[in-house]
This record gives sequence, structure tokens and C-alpha cells, in this order.
Amino acid sequence: MVDYHAANNLNQQYPSGGPPSYMEQENDWDRDLLLDPAWEKQQRKTFTAWCNSHLRKAGTQIDNIEEDFRDGLKLMLLLEVISGERLPKPERGKMRVHKINNVNKALDFIGNKGVKLVSIGAEEIVDGNVKMTLGMIWTIILRFAIQDISVEETSAKEGLLLWCQRKTAPYKNVNVQNFHISWKDGLAFNALIHRHRPELIDYDKLRKDDPVTNLNNAFEVAEKYLDIPKMLDAEDIVGTLRPDEKAIMTYVSCFYHAFSGAQKAETAANRICKVLAVNQENEHLMEDYEKLASDLLEWIRRTIPWLENRAPEKTMAEMQQKLEDFRDYRRVHKPPKVQEKCQLEINFNTLQTKLRLSNRPAFMPSEGRMVWRGLRRATKNSTTWLRNSARKLPSMIPYVCTSGKEAMLTQKDYETASLSEVKALLRKHEAFESDLAAHQDRVEQIAAIAQELNELDYYDSPSVNARCQKICDQWDILGSLTQSRRESLERTEKQLESIDELYLEFAKRAAPFNNWMEGAMEDLQDMFIVHNIEEIQGLITAHEQFKSTLPEANKEREAIQAIQAEVQKIAQYNGIKLAGNNPYTSITPQSIDSKWEKVQKLVPQRDQALQEELTRQQSNDHLRRQFANQANIIGPWIQNKMEEIGRISIEMNGTLEDQLTHLRQYEQSIIEYKPNIEKLEGDHQLIQEALIFDNKYTPYTMEHLRVGWEQLLTTIARTINEIENQILTRDAKGISQEQLHEYRTSFNHFDKDHSGVLQAEEFKACLISLGYDVENDKQGDAEFTRIMGIVDPNNSGAVTFQAFIDFMSRETTDTDTADQVIASFKILAGDKNYITAEELRRELPPDQAEYCIARMAPYAGPDAIPGALDYMSFSTALYGESDL
Repeated sequence: MVDYHAANNLNQQYPSGGPPSYMEQENDWDRDLLLDPAWEKQQRKTFTAWCNSHLRKAGTQIDNIEEDFRDGLKLMLLLEVISGERLPKPERGKMRVHKINNVNKALDFIGNKGVKLVSIGAEEIVDGNVKMTLGMIWTIILRFAIQDISVEETSAKEGLLLWCQRKTAPYKNVNVQNFHISWKDGLAFNALIHRHRPELIDYDKLRKDDPVTNLNNAFEVAEKYLDIPKMLDAEDIVGTLRPDEKAIMTYVSCFYHAFSGAQKAETAANRICKVLAVNQENEHLMEDYEKLASDLLEWIRRTIPWLENRAPEKTMAEMQQKLEDFRDYRRVHKPPKVQEKCQLEINFNTLQTKLRLSNRPAFMPSEGRMVWRGLRRATKNSTTWLRNSARKLPSMIPYVCTSGKEAMLTQKDYETASLSEVKALLRKHEAFESDLAAHQDRVEQIAAIAQELNELDYYDSPSVNARCQKICDQWDILGSLTQSRRESLERTEKQLESIDELYLEFAKRAAPFNNWMEGAMEDLQDMFIVHNIEEIQGLITAHEQFKSTLPEANKEREAIQAIQAEVQKIAQYNGIKLAGNNPYTSITPQSIDSKWEKVQKLVPQRDQALQEELTRQQSNDHLRRQFANQANIIGPWIQNKMEEIGRISIEMNGTLEDQLTHLRQYEQSIIEYKPNIEKLEGDHQLIQEALIFDNKYTPYTMEHLRVGWEQLLTTIARTINEIENQILTRDAKGISQEQLHEYRTSFNHFDKDHSGVLQAEEFKACLISLGYDVENDKQGDAEFTRIMGIVDPNNSGAVTFQAFIDFMSRETTDTDTADQVIASFKILAGDKNYITAEELRRELPPDQAEYCIARMAPYAGPDAIPGALDYMSFSTALYGESDL
């Protein structure tokens, strides 16, 4: 893999100073460098410590780097540990050939990882060649510890250097430019540790002129708290004019991987915390739902038997009490429960929405929770039964034959009744007469019984005769009173019919006259709007014609009032007390006279108003022309600017930042036009004060221009905000400028009308072009409906560009899944298939750690230890793939 002599020819190969590629540059191993004893000492110490940091995971280590790798066994073991892969089975023999075969297996494995081996042979490693062994270890370090480092599109050495520069930039006296001199004072090592673990180092107390103390402090803290073995001595670095670059790179790469692992653990913990927080909130909502549903269910179970009770009541009082209890149930007890049911449904819908948004399975309520339908059925049946029972109440009331008919026959209720009421009284009286005639046989039977008792010489005949006579006398009085009441009712009916005819005549004539007066008052008071002198003169002519009709109208008014006078005369002569107003109309004689007086007052007022308007029109024309001259300039200007913004938003060129700068400059130019709008507002104010509502000299109104101006400002602001959101989306989602350009190009291509939005069919065509299966079949329609629900939640039927890129970025951005949560737990567990309560409490907040501990099942795998917890089944349960 490594050509130790190639480095000497670098300047000749790259005379312009351009560096070779990573693999070419880092694979060049200058043999001459190893001739420096100081550098060789640093590499021996660093590479040995690096190898042991990995070998100790397998329970072993090396003491002499050139001796302990000679048989190839620990070399193969080292490669298995750092790669996580199995190498071919080593040969256990002690002969030289066995050792060479083992080393060759290790070198072949390195070569299969894409590393070209140059000038390194198994024989040199077996022979204990120090330079070749160090070169091989450096090759392994490059491939497995440094090559995969990537920071902002730079990798390997450049990526590691950029990472160091970014992390140490805020620290004084630290300027990392390389992997030798920049680290000699020890401040860079301390800065890296302080940046990630500030509690471990008091950086402000370090001094640049005390490098040994600085280096020892960093190395000791790293070994004690970061599990990074001490790979160099401070004196070795300080005592060398230029520390060995490869030793420093190896040491620094350990810091990178230590902090990168911590960052992964923190990211994993944050992801788990977020998922657990969602689950805890959902469980709380489920508990609230179950509690409210249980209370409501218990009330329903108590209420239904009471509603279904059909025990008959024996007395009227008991039945009335039962009806009252049912009314209390309907008015007092049931309404709050209806509200609880409504809240229950709201909670259920909210919970299902949260579960769906968090990719969790739908919530299924406990069996028997929704029994409201049974309550409604029981309520309906109880209502029907009580209604039928209520109809039987009269049969519980004993029949009582009452007197008082004489008082009914002598009352004069007809004197204050209306015609319809008198007719009703007459019908009622006729029914009474029929009932009275039906009792005639009973009276005759009573008389016949009395006569028969007399003939039989009944001992108490005088008493019977007296009672019989009393009944007959009462009967005769009832007959006389009945006849008298009939005559009075018929007479009153005839008189009221005459009055009713007059009322009807009054109503027929008063209605059109009243309408005419109301129309006249409305016309006389109506605000008139005219545009020129001819129109106002036309109104004056019409007003004169109206005044000529007033004498004839007054004659009609007098005739109508005469009808009402006749009604009063009839009522007074016959002693009739009129029950109320005219049943055929709500118009009264007083209202007619009142309106006529108002018409008389309004006529001269109208004359004056017409004359004032004639004068006013002559000054309005000047104001119209003044406004129109300015409006006819501003209107087209606004329209042109709107079209320009539309073109700009569609034809975006350059980077997003360039577009944003250009749009803000364009916005400023629009704002500077505002004084013209304000001047036009002043002209419009004069027009408003003059109550001018039309302008034949311009098609533009101030409202039109104001809306256009506001829309112009809103459009440019919205366009700027759209670019800002695109920048945010690009930075947050990691979308490249080329991707955004591709999104914009696709969007514009299907935006046929250049409206800035895609209609549903345009959006479907766009999705099809991007590879989405939304063709016109059942499955495609369902998928398109799902996507439209995401990009158009308000069902407007249109998709904005921002919604489009949000969707596209969401489609290509990672979201939380069960597999990702499992991967996060695996990081916290140190790549084990289980996790312990101690690890959960160390990595997660207390409440979420206990939440996991309470719900994780014991781990039952072959590598289980006491207290091991199964985070895999727990993670899948969070997403409904198994039972939690």
C-alpha cells in the first residue's frame, strides 16, 4: 500500500504546489522521516497506545509494536476489532510460514478495503522491520480512524483539520493550521476538551508559556474522563522542534471519535426523549378519556333501569310526581351528561389525531364504553310510556256534576268580544242548548217518579214533591235564560257584522293610501345621488309633479277617516265596547293623520335639498378631474409592478441569497413610491368629503388602488418571506441549491398560468413527473389524496411553492421510526442488544428514564445479564408494532 520513497518526489510531481488526492497524499510514507529518532519514538508510543485502545476490547494488548505483530495473530485481531468483521481463521503454528500466512491474511483484508498496498510485504513484518510495521499501522489508522471523517464536504486529513479549526476557533492563543506546530503548546488539546466538556478544564487558567503543564493536563483529563489512553509524553512534544504529524493526527482522531460518539449518544438520547414525551402525552390523554368514559358509563348504567321502570302508579298524585321526576331528568340531569359526551368525542378525536401524527396505532376504547345509544333508546321509550299514561289521568278524576250554569247564562261577555269571539260564543251556546235538550228526558223522569210516589202514598211525598218542584223551577229558569242569551248573542252578532264590513272597507282603502304616504315619505327623505345638472333638474321636475297630486290625496284621506267615524257612531249608539283595533289592518286613523302631516313638512324640505344639490354638482366636476389625472398614472404603475414581481418569483436566478438581496432592493424602490399614493389619498379625501361616488374620467377607485397597493406590498413581502423560508428549509433539511433549483423548475413547468400556485391536476402531473405513483386508479387516487392532505390542509385546491418544497424536503428527510429509536438505544447501550437501568438513568432525564424502566421487559437473549432490559421490543411497541 505504501511507497515510502514517493514523498521525496512530491515537489517534482506537483510543481504548481497543488496537493495530491487524499489517498495519494496520505499513502506516501517518507522513509527518511523515520530516521529521526525523536519522530520514531513519538510514532512508536502513539501507535502502540492506539492499538492497545482497541485490543483491550478483546482482552489483550501489545508491548513492543515491531515484535508483537510478527506472528500476525494480534494484527488480525486488531483488524477484527476496529472493522467489526471476521477475518479468515488464523494459523496457530509457530513456524515462519504460518506467521507469513497470517500477516498476508491481514494485508489482504486491508487491500480489500480499497487500500493499495505498495512496498509492504508480510516478510518484513514477520522480520520485525520497525519502519515497515509503523508504516502498516499508519495505513490502518488512516483507513479506519481518519478516512471516514467528513466535515462540510471535506474528508480524512482535511476534514479532521477543519473539525479542529471549527471547534477551537473561539479560544484565545489557539490557531490550528496543521498537525505539528499548532499543537506544541498544548492549548489546542485543552480547547478541544473544554469545547465539548467545559466542566473538565478551567481553560482561563492555562498559560501559553507553560506547554508541559498544558499537555499533561489535557492528556491526563482525556485518559481519566474520556477513555483516551495517553499516547505521547509532554516532554517528547515540547523537546522536538516539529512534533510528528502522524502521531498528532492519530492522537487527535481519538478525540474526534470520542466526542463524535458522545454527540451520537446525545442525539440518540434526544430522539428517545422526544419519542417518549409523545408517548407519555398520548397515554395521559388515554387515561383522561377512560376516566371520563367510565364516569359517564356508570351514570348511564344507573339511569337506564330507572327509565325502563314501567310500574303503574295507583293515584294521580303519584303519576304526577313521576312525570315531574322525568322532567327533571330531561332538564337538569341529562344536559350536563350530553356535554360530557360531546367532550368525550372531542378528546377521542384529538387523541386519534395526535396518534396519527406521531405514527402511532389508533386508540381503541375499552369494550362497552360507548353505550349512549342505549340511553337514547330508553329515554325515547320512557317518554312514550309516560305520555300514554298521562292520557289516562282524566279517568282517575271522579265525575262531578257541577252547577253554575245560571251564572254562565247571565254573563255579558259578548259586550266586549270581537265578531269572531261572538260567533264562537254563539256556537258554544248552541252546543249548550243541545246538551240542555238532552237532559229534558231526565227532568221528565224525575217528575214521573214523583207522581208515582204520590199515587203510592209514599210517606215522604211532601219532601219529594218539594225537591221535584225545585228541579222543575230551575229547569224553567235555565230555559228562559238560555233564550235570552241567544237573542243577545244574535243581536250583537248582527251589529258587529255591520262594523266588520266598515272595518273591511277602511282596510281596503287605507292600505293603498298608507303605502302611498310611506312611499312619498321615503322618496322625500331618500338621499339622492346625481352626476350632472340634467339629472338634478329631472328630480326637480318629478318633485313638482308629485306636489300637484297632493290635493286629490287629501280628499281620499278625508273619505277614509269618515268610515272610521261611522264605526264609532254605531258602537256608541248600541252600547258596544269595541274589543280592539281593526282586525283587517294595523293602520289606525291616528297614524294616517300623523303621516299626512309629515308629508306636508317634508315637501318644502325636499325643495331646499334639491336646490342645494344643484349648486353642489357644479363644484364636484373639478374634484373628479383632479383625482382622475393622478389615478390614471398610479393604477397602471401598480399593475406593471405586480406583473414584474410575478416574473421575478418565477424566473429566480442566482443563489437564494442573491435573489433575496435583489427582492429587498426592489421592495425599497416600491416603498419610495408611497408619497404618490399619499397625495392621491388626499385628493380622495376631498372627493369623499364632497360625497362624490362616481368618476367618469377614470376606471380606478381609491379602494381599488389602495387594495392594489397593499397587495403589491404584501406580494413583495410574501415573495421575500418565501425566499427566506426556502433558505431556512435548505439549511435545516440540508437541501442543496441544485435541488431547490430543480424543485423550482418542476414547479414552474407545471404552473401553466403563472399564478404562483399549482392546481390539483397540475400538482398531480408534477408528482407523476417526479416518480410518484398517483395515476388514475384506486391506489393512485388514495395516495394523491394523502399527499394533498399534507400540502393543502385547508382544502383550497391549490399548492403553493413553499408547501411543495416542504413536502419534497419532508419526503427526503429522515423521520422518527421504530428502527431509528432502536438504533438510538443501541448507541446508549454501547452496541449491546440490551440496556441496563443504570445506563438509562445516566443518559436520560429522570422521568423518562423511569418511564422506560417501568415498561421495558427483561432481556431474554443468550448474552443477557442480571437486570438487562429489552429495548428492541419496547421501541417497536412505541410504534404499534407489538404490545407495550
